Amino acid sequence: MSTSCSCVNNHSPDKHVCPVNGRVYASVNRSTVLHQIKTPWQQQVPEQGYYFCTDPDCAVVYFGEDDHVVTCDELRTPIGQKSRALDRPICYCFDIRANYALAKNAGIARQFVIDHTRDGSCACAIRNPSGRCCLKEFPDQ
Repeated sequence: MSTSCSCVNNHSPDKHVCPVNGRVYASVNRSTVLHQIKTPWQQQVPEQGYYFCTDPDCAVVYFGEDDHVVTCDELRTPIGQKSRALDRPICYCFDIRANYALAKNAGIARQFVIDHTRDGSCACAIRNPSGRCCLKEFPDQ
């Protein structure tokens, strides 16, 4: 029997409309949502497709196919993708902040992440609220 972190619900669409701002967002694994919520054992997180809203002006972070929403105040960590702050997290596996990634020697941090992504040391699927690799969050060099 094979298990895969990327398969949560094969019947869910890859994209869905946020019930608050009306924009379309990409799917995220239910396991990512469970790892981000402060007290998942006290929450209703039914088996369904979930989506990650990146709009900094929208209070919603995750929403389900049934339009159930999870907001920033229900999560354990700050959501860098929803922030404009210079010290927002951009790499959750290795705690790299945007201000450091913009610094003079930021290429070292980026290369560190690339190297450790290649060797499987990252845990983006559960640590990054988007459930995806953080390399796209790094500023262009």
